[in-house]
Amino acid sequence: MASARSVALFTVVTASVLLAQPPTFEAASIHPLVSPFSRLRALNVSGTRITLDGYNIQWLVSEAFGVKDYQVTIDSVPSSALEVFYRIEARAAGPSAPSKADARMMLQTLLAERFHLTILRDTRNIPVYVLVPDKNGPALKPGDGEGECSTRIGPVRPTDRLYRYAYSNCTIDRLADALLGDRPILNRTGLTGRYDIEIFATPEFKMRDTSEPGDIRFLDAVRKLGLRLTPQNAPVEVIVVDHVDPKPTPN
Repeated sequence: MASARSVALFTVVTASVLLAQPPTFEAASIHPLVSPFSRLRALNVSGTRITLDGYNIQWLVSEAFGVKDYQVTIDSVPSSALEVFYRIEARAAGPSAPSKADARMMLQTLLAERFHLTILRDTRNIPVYVLVPDKNGPALKPGDGEGECSTRIGPVRPTDRLYRYAYSNCTIDRLADALLGDRPILNRTGLTGRYDIEIFATPEFKMRDTSEPGDIRFLDAVRKLGLRLTPQNAPVEVIVVDHVDPKPTPN
């Protein structure tokens, strides 16, 4: 007959083992998509159901580990692996929607089990832009501080090269994400509030091959906000994809 002490010890050890198990989806189906795609990088959470539509491997890893795309490095994987896009339909266990942290852990487990993903963590010195206040300080209109951030980005007129970038009640991090062009942008403004922002600039992809007299670079556009983009090298934590199978194991 087991003593009370041994029963208690067994309970503690068993609980520790259970807590160490990463959360997993109760069920998940993965479908490679065929071009043309109706949606790209669309994430939908409805209760315990989670759908990721139009994601490639890099975007899945970025989503799973909660990092920016530029922090995911594909070193020893064929570039063709990035040309495959997937739709993932998954269901979490339990009666309520999972937390963001649990959903990411579930996606990590799914990538390891079905795509045989293995990663390494590293810090690399890479070219970046650092977003800082200009010499006269920021000139930003505060948002209402409540409600969600909303954005509208697009050409001023359908045929224009110039785009309008409009943000309502958004953080500077959201602005930095949208300005992402030929290198990452690190927010070093120290600004933590929400703002209403409007700038006009020519997207990087429009100027990749040619430039025209009316083009406005992001470097110049943000100065009207009292901000400045400074090019430099900076250490950035990255996730290195060491191995991944573009063909996941069957559903």
